[in-house]
Amino acid sequence: MILILLGPPGAGKGTQARLIERDYGIVQLSTGDMLRELAQQDSDLGQEVRQVLEAGQLVSDDLIARMISDRIGREDCRNGFLLDGFPRTLVQAHLLDEMLDRKGLTLNAVIRLAVDEEVLVERITGRFTCAKCGEGYHDKFKQPAKEGVCDRCGSTEFKRRKDDNPETLKTRLFAYYKDTAPLIGYYHAYRMLSTVDGMADIGDVTKAIQAVLEA
Repeated sequence: MILILLGPPGAGKGTQARLIERDYGIVQLSTGDMLRELAQQDSDLGQEVRQVLEAGQLVSDDLIARMISDRIGREDCRNGFLLDGFPRTLVQAHLLDEMLDRKGLTLNAVIRLAVDEEVLVERITGRFTCAKCGEGYHDKFKQPAKEGVCDRCGSTEFKRRKDDNPETLKTRLFAYYKDTAPLIGYYHAYRMLSTVDGMADIGDVTKAIQAVLEA
């Protein structure tokens, strides 16, 4: 099974990707995580990525496609994989099509998490995580059971992302709608797109995604 998750920052892609990974035995491939991991390696591709990142430059579409192509060739991707953060543009979508075709693979579904922007701002600006284990919380929607203590590991240290603020979020949303939103039309034209209400409770979103995948 090969899947793509689409949605703006804060739509819940990461949360749902982890649940899909757990329930269906496929691997979540986050381009951000992959780039950071690859930059630590001494391979030719790793050195190339490290040089780009250290120079503060954007990673080219070709380089990202090469990274994805290398990663999906590993044994743990044999049962399938879920792409989170790729493709981001129509150019990358075409590169992915070509890549899968060369490998004799087929994209099974593209799931879009639809969200309300105003609620999204509240959702993002209120979130924080445990500094030790990464468990996620929210000022309004999910406080620790015991104030100041992580439910999962008992740590008393928490952190917030510096870019989880209204100003930065507006910039990120603009980039999403400019570059990534056209993918909605692209995959709809190929009858591969399914839209799920990303503003529903996490469990309801998961059930809706499962219904798409079971179909």
